[in-house]
Amino acid sequence: MRRREFLRLTVGTLFAAPLQGASRNLRIKQEEEEVILATAEERIRKYRQKLVTFHIRQSHGQPIQHARVRLHQTRHAFLFGCNLFRWGRIRDPKREELYRQRFAALLNYATLPFYWRSYEPQPGKPQYAYTEAVAAWCQKHGITCKGHPLVWDHPAGSPTWLPEDLQQVQTLSIRRVRSIVSHFANQIQIWDVVNEPTDLGRFHTTMNRFARSLGAVRYTKIHLQTARHANPKALLLVNDYRTDQAYLQILQKLKDENGKFLFDVIGIQSHMHGGPWPVRRVWKVCQRFAQLQVPLHFTETTIVSGPRIGRKWQSTTPEGEEKQAEATVRFYTILFSHPAVEAITWWDFSDDGAWQGAPAGWLRRDMSPKPVYERMMELIKKKWWTCAEGVTDSSGQWTVPAFLGEYNLVIETESGQRWSQSISIQRSTPSHIKITLS
Repeated sequence: MRRREFLRLTVGTLFAAPLQGASRNLRIKQEEEEVILATAEERIRKYRQKLVTFHIRQSHGQPIQHARVRLHQTRHAFLFGCNLFRWGRIRDPKREELYRQRFAALLNYATLPFYWRSYEPQPGKPQYAYTEAVAAWCQKHGITCKGHPLVWDHPAGSPTWLPEDLQQVQTLSIRRVRSIVSHFANQIQIWDVVNEPTDLGRFHTTMNRFARSLGAVRYTKIHLQTARHANPKALLLVNDYRTDQAYLQILQKLKDENGKFLFDVIGIQSHMHGGPWPVRRVWKVCQRFAQLQVPLHFTETTIVSGPRIGRKWQSTTPEGEEKQAEATVRFYTILFSHPAVEAITWWDFSDDGAWQGAPAGWLRRDMSPKPVYERMMELIKKKWWTCAEGVTDSSGQWTVPAFLGEYNLVIETESGQRWSQSISIQRSTPSHIKITLS
């Protein structure tokens, strides 16, 4: 396969069906992976940046020449996140403070826990106060919140006090979704509404019996519709660890009577406790779900930095940390280069309290940063971050490539006049922005 033909298949048709015949031999696989990685920077420039020309004028319309312009990014449009499950739950105040500081310094997106069994251990007594405190902290630091999960048939999503009558369970589940989404309408606008609907045969819980009684599609539909009515402005996800046709087929059926999808975003889990996904697999997953032309969020990403012996995870190691950093940078680069992906959430931020006890964090247990934290800081806040300065030309113009996001724009004229404003540069932003100084 020639390089140009492959580029046409993988880059030029990003929303097409997954590649066919790519597994015929190892050489082709390797070539494909090399091209995906080699062309990532080109796609990042195309899909994550915008070339913007500022036209600086006086109030009477005269162009302002030789004005110094500074454009400093303050926030990414892309959501770089992690679950924030350890917030307020670390006993040592110093480690708690480091956890918060390092989270806020790097990330703009946080997943907050809503597992029904622990969130409402007694009927009618949800832990709203804790969530309100976490959400307020996030808002103060410019961090967007997502709630996870509202509905799950896992034991964590099935309180012990649920009744045996499945009609009552449905009433309680719908009431929970409606109440939570309504209650947090001003603090949380993104929700993993239904978690893992593709595989309803794994758990023996009351919620599982309820889910199976309806079937995966109807079970998911009624909760999506409930969340939509509770907050029409919310961004609703279905979230699953399955990345195959089974998940795709369920998603394709989640439509209203007008043929519109009931969800806004497809949630894709990517726990890699067994080793990083090959480049081709990452790309193939993106391609498979991008064909629905709905944004993709990678909702739960794990790459570990230590070994597992039997079923027990060992502590992080220097060698493991280096491999974790390299694999994470590669994974994020591929996803950031794909136009359908709009968010990536890591799972968990620190080894302290990480899922399965795995050394999965970007911080060690003592909250010191691993190499992966430093590498991701380089990517997110430097390489993929715009801080630019320039001078307007004779036409009062200055052109700059800028990553999509929020900015502080400062203009200083030769006469000493100074003007500043917060601006947003998004995909829909005009390429030419006119600024009039009064």
